[in-house]
Amino acid sequence: MTGTIEQITTARPSIIIDGVTKTFLKRNTHSFKEAFVSTFKGKKVRADHFTALKNVSFQVGEGESVAVLGFNGSGKSTTLKLVSGVMRPDEGRVFTRGRVAGLIEVGAGFHPDLSGRENVFLNAAILGMTKKETEARFDDIVAFSEIGDFIDQEVKHYSSGMFMRLAFSVAIHVDLDVLLVDEVLSVGDAPFRKKCNEKLEELTKKGVTMLVVSHDMSTVRRLCRRGIVIHEHEVLFDGDIEEAVRVIQTTPH
Repeated sequence: MTGTIEQITTARPSIIIDGVTKTFLKRNTHSFKEAFVSTFKGKKVRADHFTALKNVSFQVGEGESVAVLGFNGSGKSTTLKLVSGVMRPDEGRVFTRGRVAGLIEVGAGFHPDLSGRENVFLNAAILGMTKKETEARFDDIVAFSEIGDFIDQEVKHYSSGMFMRLAFSVAIHVDLDVLLVDEVLSVGDAPFRKKCNEKLEELTKKGVTMLVVSHDMSTVRRLCRRGIVIHEHEVLFDGDIEEAVRVIQTTPH
């Protein structure tokens, strides 16, 4: 079953992906050194094009939580990056409405030489929050992250778990309309993951539109009613989450 732009939810759309194709250039050399030597010797560096998404279309309604499912390399993360604006499509159009925050690369905006406190304000600004908004939420951000007194230490001295907890905490305390979640629920230990899941469920109940990429079927069942299966870079199925899970579990690699 191929998804089309006519598959519209009853709510007005917060995300529209219309006939999107995204292609990447893949060079067939093993290293920069090989590419340099080949160029110096006048040899052509053979390059292939890799199509990550091919004519993909779907809409996500306001307040809807939708899972994007697929095998590794199918184009799921590329889809989220296009919606977030990190990438642009080669063909087709992508529209979003409202403030969009992406839990795509948690902590991507953190600077290792700044303290946790400074990074909270920096990352919150990148995600669209004003200084006043961040100040109002600062205590909640720190409390959720469980960083405690380490908040004023440089984050380069943090453990990976501390770093991820603080970055995740900043992102989920942003005032947002659309949240993009890409395999970030593995942060921290089991109690913290449980708290993250509960926070995401709270956001869905508040009407935040959510697009979720995860290989954890229990997570997507809990957060989403609808699932979109992308297979071989195209939409294979778009519908009820239980049926979407069945499709991905029965589709050969």
